[in-house]
Amino acid sequence: MIEKHIVLEDVDPVIFYGVNNTNIQMIKALYPKLRIVARGNIIKVMGDEEEMCAFEENIMAIEQHCVKYNSLKEEDILAIIKGKKTPKESAEGVIVYSVNGKPITARSENQQKLVKAYENNDMIFAIGPAGSGKTYTSIALAVRALKNKEIRKIILSRPAVEAGEKLGFLPGDMKDKIDPYLQPLYDALQDMIPTMKLQEMMEQNIIQIAPLAFMRGRTLNDAVVILDEAQNTTTAQIKMFLTRMGMNTKMIVTGDMTQIDLPPSQRSGLAEATSILKGVEGIAFIEMDKKDIVRHKLVTRIVEAYEKHDRKVSAHKRSTEKPQSEESFVITDLTGWGDN
Repeated sequence: MIEKHIVLEDVDPVIFYGVNNTNIQMIKALYPKLRIVARGNIIKVMGDEEEMCAFEENIMAIEQHCVKYNSLKEEDILAIIKGKKTPKESAEGVIVYSVNGKPITARSENQQKLVKAYENNDMIFAIGPAGSGKTYTSIALAVRALKNKEIRKIILSRPAVEAGEKLGFLPGDMKDKIDPYLQPLYDALQDMIPTMKLQEMMEQNIIQIAPLAFMRGRTLNDAVVILDEAQNTTTAQIKMFLTRMGMNTKMIVTGDMTQIDLPPSQRSGLAEATSILKGVEGIAFIEMDKKDIVRHKLVTRIVEAYEKHDRKVSAHKRSTEKPQSEESFVITDLTGWGDN
């Protein structure tokens, strides 16, 4: 009889063991020849060597299932031990699974285009109205790449520009000052990665969230890098960001051209970049619209109402502008000027 310790490194023990330890009790029942004791993230196993080898192999497969899908059910355990596909493995079109085990998928045609563009290009611009899923889908793609070990880190950034409000002095250290600007990125990550695991990844710099100014001078390798709210970048800022790209890195730039918070004297760097970089090989542009909005149905109506208002304002301006009159020049015979 031998004894072995198996450490669960990447998984939340609560998900692995199940409510009231139902999952681990089922695993114990499936291996009656082994004595199994689970404490925290360590499983101690004693018994027959051959049986233990099969047990360890299946435990690792179950752990990877938990990491990928953020859930574990009895039918999943049975399928893995029998060497079959679990119900979630058979599902199609899923980018990643939420912390509640719900599938996160591309929910509109343009979101599907974003997913396909990510697979075929190293840099993607996703431009569209609020609620069209451009940031959420981008972060889901990044989390999937990290879970599949295609990259080593996720870097999320956005310009720290106030949305029409003067917030003044913010208390606390540097993290406390910039966190309000970056909260939408935290919200998306918390949907996809368990809280304790997310905190650990951030402490180890596997997931980094920083304002755009902190990108200067860096070379970003083996990463998915997302720049959110890019409509609020200047020309110099977005050029600086795009040139940080290193080896085995994908960049996704998201923005909404109807929500520019820059001073009127500054042109949006995103608007300029989309014009300059059109047609460059390896860069894809995804244009989203109100049909892609996946928030409350009122959001779509609000976007439509503002679009209608903007069209009326533009039409009124055009009708009130006076056409410039042609300048007339009077030619004067200057002959004799200067004669005494």
